[in-house]
Amino acid sequence: MPENREKLSGKTKETAGKITGDDRLEAEGKTQHETAEGKEKAKSAVDRAKGAVDGIKESFSKDKR
Repeated sequence: MPENREKLSGKTKETAGKITGDDRLEAEGKTQHETAEGKEKAKSAVDRAKGAVDGIKESFSKDKR
């Protein structure tokens, strides 16, 4: 999953920024990490919505039999 790599990369940058006192690197890493988490959550929501739609379609096709 690309999101996992992005989250790890972002967390690494954030930690490196904290250790070195580089506020810019820390902020960049935090932003990268949070963006990847947001993408992951959005993808999960889309997958759940598709599952719900498939379930509804299935219930209608059973009713027609």
